[in-house]
Amino acid sequence: MLSRRRFLTVLGAAGAALTTGPSFAQAALPKVVVAKDPNCGCCGGWVEHMKAAGFPVDVVTTPEVNRVKVRLGVPDELASCHTAEVGGYVIEGHVPADAVKRLLAEKPQAKGLAVPGMPVGSPGMEVAGVENDTYDVVLFGPSGQKAFARYEGARLL
Repeated sequence: MLSRRRFLTVLGAAGAALTTGPSFAQAALPKVVVAKDPNCGCCGGWVEHMKAAGFPVDVVTTPEVNRVKVRLGVPDELASCHTAEVGGYVIEGHVPADAVKRLLAEKPQAKGLAVPGMPVGSPGMEVAGVENDTYDVVLFGPSGQKAFARYEGARLL
């Protein structure tokens, strides 16, 4: 039979493990720093999507977003309207938060993820009454480009 003292000791240890162990540390997501053009409205929707997914986000508004893309090595064919940095990776365009979380968990040898263009239904590009586009999230880096995930709107396919 478990004594009251033993029960409280075990309960205290379990509570400490829950708040200080690896699972608690893994729950803290890294900051996303987003560079966006001051005239772009859809970028704010993507920022809100990332915040809702638990990411802390800083926004840098600059008319020189293309210079940021060049500095970070975003290929022209993958360009979109905003560029972000998180956990040592580049995130180009309307990449869903769950794809970013997967990238951070798997840590592939790559520069980052991109959703080229501005697909309808992607985070920040939702349009009521309009059919969502199907689009790929592209993993890119020195070894080339490949599909990382495919979505229809916000739904992973």
